[in-house]
Amino acid sequence: MSGAGRGTALLRGHRVIWLIAIVAVLSLAAGMLLSRFIQSPSDAAAKAQPPTAGLITVPVENRVIANDVTMRADVLYDEAVEVKIETGEISGAAVVTGKVPEVGTELAAASILLEIAGRPVIALPGELPAFRSLRVGVSGPDVIQLKQALASLGIDPGNVESDLYDARTAAAVDKLYVMAGYPSPVASADAAAALTGARASLASAKDMLTAADAELTTAKSGPTKAERLAADNEVNSAQRALNTAIAVRDAPAEVDADGVALPKDIRGQENDVADAQDRLNLVIVQRDAVIAGTGTAAQQTARNSASQAVKDAETELALALEATLTSLPASEITYFAALPRRVDQVTVTRGETVTSAKAVMSVSGANIVVSGSVAGSDADLLEAGMTGTFPLPDGTTSTATITEIKAAEKTGTDEGDTGDSGTTTGRFTVLFTPDALTPEQIATLQGSNIKVTIGVNSTGDKVLAVPSAALTAGPGGESRVERKVTGDTTELIKVETGLAAGGYVQIVSSEIDLTDGDLVVVGK
Repeated sequence: MSGAGRGTALLRGHRVIWLIAIVAVLSLAAGMLLSRFIQSPSDAAAKAQPPTAGLITVPVENRVIANDVTMRADVLYDEAVEVKIETGEISGAAVVTGKVPEVGTELAAASILLEIAGRPVIALPGELPAFRSLRVGVSGPDVIQLKQALASLGIDPGNVESDLYDARTAAAVDKLYVMAGYPSPVASADAAAALTGARASLASAKDMLTAADAELTTAKSGPTKAERLAADNEVNSAQRALNTAIAVRDAPAEVDADGVALPKDIRGQENDVADAQDRLNLVIVQRDAVIAGTGTAAQQTARNSASQAVKDAETELALALEATLTSLPASEITYFAALPRRVDQVTVTRGETVTSAKAVMSVSGANIVVSGSVAGSDADLLEAGMTGTFPLPDGTTSTATITEIKAAEKTGTDEGDTGDSGTTTGRFTVLFTPDALTPEQIATLQGSNIKVTIGVNSTGDKVLAVPSAALTAGPGGESRVERKVTGDTTELIKVETGLAAGGYVQIVSSEIDLTDGDLVVVGK
């Protein structure tokens, strides 16, 4: 065979070998692929059996355990209220003439809220609204409130426990208006006219008393020398007249030219003597009366009447004066349960007319408060004085102290009741006072909703702790943990637990020492 023939035969032999090899590889691959889908009954049964159970363990840890109450809360100014002015007693239109505050203005005691018809509306501390004007003579709890408010400003209103508005109260109100920078309210025209009339009546009564006093004094001093002389002259004249009448009666009868006695009017002459005697008797009595005095009874009666008239006039004048003492119009005062206050909104402008029914502004407390809401179960864990933390806009945190936990807000028939567990259901409002915020922080936080966290219980430092799932109860009710010793070998250890929070429980002590890193069983 030639060389070319031998080469061709060799090439053919190699092709066969390669073909056999390729077929073998394909068969192997197909077998392996089919083996994944085809299994024997014994293999299928073996695979259906559950895997051998093993221990699930976690390590004992050193950690801080803390029980917190977290809530959402609004940052706002406290006790927002609407302000209304009593305008019913204002004569004329109740027009706003000035002193309109800007939003954010702080209102303190004795500050001016608004000016209406040229008169101030003064802020004072108190619970009762200004429902009536106060003047001398009225009494009631609103008078006591006014006196207490004045006393808080350092103004002496008299007896603060008396509910009577008297002259001392009026004088104190005068000082309030001086403090506010306004003149006191003037008396009405009727009151001023009554005062003028009372003063005139008193002056007239005093003049009458002066005249009566003079007459009584004269009566008590007796007759003058002239009066005595006049009385004596009357007696002497009457005596002479009597003597003349007697002489005429006793004179001899006259005779005519022939010497014959003329007849006498004896009866007439006797009458003349009697009349002269009566006259003498009368003037003697009158003279004796002048000398002895006629008495002072009439003059004393007149003087007493004049004195009473003066007293009555003085009483009328006192009443008229009281009516003109400073009063406090209801339209010029507004009471707030707490001061200072912050103006949140102003609803009137200068030149606008206001009424008693319309709010002129809304104000709130000048202090920022944080108001949150929690469920009754969380409220049971809280109390006034606890401190919470909340984030500030700059990334730092600040603190706030609980000041009040309000009663549950009922949302259904059973809300706010106490359940069988002893905890209260429903929602509770929790009020905080934030600590030491700057004006800039207040401006940023006001009106926002923040997250507040209150640490109810905490271990403070790190303590030995295990997950709650690691605890089991022994036959006597004692707490136990199951520690892994080696492999699947474990041992039960009796423990005393402490604070539990966040899924972990503090291990206070154990009958066999546990250490950080020991593995305890939480499942199998």
